[in-house]
Amino acid sequence: MDMHAFFHPQHIAVIGASANPAKIGHSVLSNLIQAGYEGAIYPVNPKETQILGHPVTHNIADLPRGLDMAVLTVPRDPVLPAVRQLAELGTKAVVIITAGFKEVGREGFHMEQEIKEIAEENDIALLGPNCLGLINSGAGVNVTFAAGAPASGNVAFFSQSGALCQAILDWAVGENMGFSKFVSLGNKAVINESHMLDYLGDDPDTDVVLGYIENVSRGQEFLRKARAMSRKKPVLMIKSGTSTSGAKAASSHTGAIAGSDQAYEAAFQQSGIIRVRDIASLFTLAQAFSCQPLPQGPNLAVVTNSGGPGIMTADACERSKLHMARLSQETIEGMQEFLPSFASLHNPVDIIGDADAERYRLTSEAVLRDQNVNALLILLTPTATVVSQLDQVAENIIHLANQSEKPVFVCLMGKHSIAAAQQKLVQAGIPCYNFPEPVIQSLEAMYSYQQWRNRPEEHVEEIRTDRERAEEIVNGFRSRLSPGRSVEIVEYQAQELLRAYDLPAAATSIATTSAEAAQAAEKIGYPVVLKVASPDISHKSDVGGVRVNLESPEQVKQAFLEITSQAKYHEPQAYIHGCLIQEMAPGGMREIIVGFNRDDQFGPLLMFGLGGIHVEVLKDISFKLAPISRSQAADMIRSIKSYMLLKGIRGETGVKIRAIEDILVRVSQLATDFPDIVEADLNPVLVNDERAIVADVRLTLHMPHT
Repeated sequence: MDMHAFFHPQHIAVIGASANPAKIGHSVLSNLIQAGYEGAIYPVNPKETQILGHPVTHNIADLPRGLDMAVLTVPRDPVLPAVRQLAELGTKAVVIITAGFKEVGREGFHMEQEIKEIAEENDIALLGPNCLGLINSGAGVNVTFAAGAPASGNVAFFSQSGALCQAILDWAVGENMGFSKFVSLGNKAVINESHMLDYLGDDPDTDVVLGYIENVSRGQEFLRKARAMSRKKPVLMIKSGTSTSGAKAASSHTGAIAGSDQAYEAAFQQSGIIRVRDIASLFTLAQAFSCQPLPQGPNLAVVTNSGGPGIMTADACERSKLHMARLSQETIEGMQEFLPSFASLHNPVDIIGDADAERYRLTSEAVLRDQNVNALLILLTPTATVVSQLDQVAENIIHLANQSEKPVFVCLMGKHSIAAAQQKLVQAGIPCYNFPEPVIQSLEAMYSYQQWRNRPEEHVEEIRTDRERAEEIVNGFRSRLSPGRSVEIVEYQAQELLRAYDLPAAATSIATTSAEAAQAAEKIGYPVVLKVASPDISHKSDVGGVRVNLESPEQVKQAFLEITSQAKYHEPQAYIHGCLIQEMAPGGMREIIVGFNRDDQFGPLLMFGLGGIHVEVLKDISFKLAPISRSQAADMIRSIKSYMLLKGIRGETGVKIRAIEDILVRVSQLATDFPDIVEADLNPVLVNDERAIVADVRLTLHMPHT
């Protein structure tokens, strides 16, 4: 696709252009002219001869060949024939503003699919349908029907919601916020968020990328593009549709807990995207990222003329990843020369309510020079002394920030008296806020992004497996499946599959009689555990299908008879193969859970957490998308709130963290190697300071529709 023709067209046809100001075709043409577009414009209308001073082309067939861009504003039914004609003319880019396609039903869906096929066959960069259009400020291109146009800037924005685009454009005009590119993706028939990330990553006019998405097309491609993009420029994104009502039901713990939103959260974290929860925060952060350098460390210094707001800032800082900087003795002694004796010289630096513009300047310069300071917040409340000098305060801050390689933020608390100074600072590219909390939010995001950019690329290690044995086990179950159906790989074979990946499955045997069970127990070694073996019973304890700590042949035989009879009583239709005999783990081992659930967009989503109440009630769980590196496995373990219970506290011996990392890496490889294993539940996994044992495992195989 020719994305250059999409953003830098030399000629544009507006198909459905209208002389009626109430029509979308008129708005698009008018916006294009008012944007100062200098290329050739071809309004297309079968009846008019001239619209807004431009001669009209009556038929698409009369347009020149090799047209860079065509914008369709006609009703739905003529769109498909129009796209066919444009393809025959060799048109490079098409924007379909018209709605009424897959968003409204079957007929529209099939029509959109035909349009998509034509575009892909003819290598057309197609935007929409059902979109607002696009803006490229630097090229004077505005083919939207929005009222008003934003100023030029270094921030790009794309969105799946056209209505949200209109609201944000109107807001941006009111706030005098500029955009380099502004794109409404609509139904994403061809051009999607991955294309936008790919293009904007190399766009010289764009320093920050904002996005609003409701879903992602081709999740793995999106991850690759986002990962490459975020190494170059910050990507801030809102993902809507996060409620649990949309999560599909699943039978395992992993499937029930790992919903769609966890997959997006993991995708964003692993690709360096900064996830934002609301529109206000999106543009608060955009302002900061677009005009200030990234902090090289977490240490913030605050200069204020009021103690209360300074303390509020310190409190907000304490709740974030940032730290209040410890000022050097040299800085403190330097400030003593010009600050009143009753000023507070320790961070936050309180220069007292009678501070004037000169006192602010001297203090800010001294603090910013300190090697322990990575960022500066100048906080001001409109006292009588300083209000009359706010213009000079703003001038001094602008000069200071322009000379500094460290980020400088300003918080002017109030409204009426500080408005002019605030506007002056914003126009000069200095982030200026009314309250300190958004400053901390912005700086924390910038510091986290700086850490991400400095992090080395992850390397997923190759692990040795008995792939042939694993394929043999899985193929045995595949042969029983018809398309669209699922089957659970019963525990004995599931344990064998784990061993093929060198996972520490508990020593296990299967018996069809009580005598065989006793012989197996002797071979494994007492004490042992007995579990019912049935492909039809998932939750064994619910049917009395588990006995633990059996220490003699007599106990094993008795347990076998009780388990099989009780299971048959509770599940009369179930096929009871017999019992599994399994080694009994040593006492005092910690219980954890490891698993994965296959997300429709991104693939296998790994889960890790402590077992028992921690996963059932507290939901103390971490997620990552497979495949993962060993360092990412370590991150998963460290990121749960109860990590210190594994590490060991108050003299307790910690568990072998390396053994858990190894399990996560190998389960990640298993999930990657077998796309038709859609759920895995290793629960519990028992671990102590010497080793880990997978005590129970459930794997679900699904045959997709062909």
